[in-house]
Amino acid sequence: QVQLVESGGGLVQAGGSLRLSCAASGRTFSNYVMGWFRQGPGKEREFVAAITRGGGSTHYADSVKGRFTISRDNAKNTLYLQMNSLKPEDTADYYCAADSGGIFTVMRCQRPEKYNYWGQGNQVTVSS
Repeated sequence: QVQLVESGGGLVQAGGSLRLSCAASGRTFSNYVMGWFRQGPGKEREFVAAITRGGGSTHYADSVKGRFTISRDNAKNTLYLQMNSLKPEDTADYYCAADSGGIFTVMRCQRPEKYNYWGQGNQVTVSS
């Protein structure tokens, strides 16, 4: 199995930027499709972004497209989420997740039940 630890969250003003990191340990990081999800206050967990094992393809939720960038460094066993032009509605706990299935499709990568491993969550608060 793989262990995931997020970092980089915090408080930022609207229009600002943050970069989240997700450090993986355990099994080979490059074997996993990786995703970011978030859960805002009183809301269900929602898909944010996902990336293939090699990093060559990505997919984003419409709400973050053009503002967020997902990337990975397999040599460092780390997943990233660069968040720019942040809005108050981006306030949430952000989770990284790993899918051992190896298959990347637009439909599959958005489904939280397809991910086997999850980080503990990292809070992001955007003030207006």
